[in-house]
Amino acid sequence: MANVIETRGLVKRYGDLTAVDNVNITVPEGTFFGLLGPNGAGKTTTLEMIEGIRQPDSGEALVLGQKVWPRNRALLPNIGVQLQASSFFERLSVEEQLRCFADLYAVDHSRIDAMIEMVGLQEKRKTRTEDLSGGQAQRLSIACSLIHDPQVVFLDEPTAALDPQARRNLWDVLRRINDEGRTVVLTTHYMDEAEILCDEIAIIDHGKILTTDTPRNLITGLGAAYRILVTEGALSAEEARGIPTVESAQATDGTLAITTHDPSPVLTALAERDALQGLQVTGATLEDVFLTLTGREYRA
Repeated sequence: MANVIETRGLVKRYGDLTAVDNVNITVPEGTFFGLLGPNGAGKTTTLEMIEGIRQPDSGEALVLGQKVWPRNRALLPNIGVQLQASSFFERLSVEEQLRCFADLYAVDHSRIDAMIEMVGLQEKRKTRTEDLSGGQAQRLSIACSLIHDPQVVFLDEPTAALDPQARRNLWDVLRRINDEGRTVVLTTHYMDEAEILCDEIAIIDHGKILTTDTPRNLITGLGAAYRILVTEGALSAEEARGIPTVESAQATDGTLAITTHDPSPVLTALAERDALQGLQVTGATLEDVFLTLTGREYRA
């Protein structure tokens, strides 16, 4: 696949602060790409330079093989952008809002119905935007960014401050956007969201890209142990320690916790002893990778 997005040595400084420090990213066509990092890591600044909103101090960004800066208006029909904070025209309904965006891009109004259906706002089409819930407003914002059928879509924390149900509903919309062949670039603070949605992830901190890989490879590369929990009774902690590959076993409050890097022999042994009651198996997650790379200190 061709690379739809490429950055080469992107740098952005604000006085003595280097917000983005020699960032190199490639995003193949059709990829759902996640850019993750703590607060102030440089995610939004990087995204804005790729979108052509902010001028880099050095380096360059290319989208669809074209330089985005100086501001490349020829790219605008091919990219859709949803910013962190979305603003709508006042006192307009969902349908009227989309009509305005369609007119800005000289798009036929037949697209409006398709966008309303895609984001599940059929029952809200006559509702003013100020009367929408947070999740509904986010879905409308995404519809506005897609009204002109762009090839590349940029989403900056689209599910921030949404409740779990609204987040899950929005995930379905984001999957559909990508399934239709669009390249999607997402920034988010939610590790489960990135792990589920993204084909590839870059983790950035202090303006530098720390690693780039698939979520599965990042998790596997961490080499973290599995934790197996069963109800205490059929097997004691001492007996569990005698099972091959078990590294530790401890019983607490009626639960036996077993740690191992190779769970298969342990699960087989537990099954042979009829000791699978209350079984839970957990491994490392993308959040573990994120914390290992970026640390646990508080960020402003």
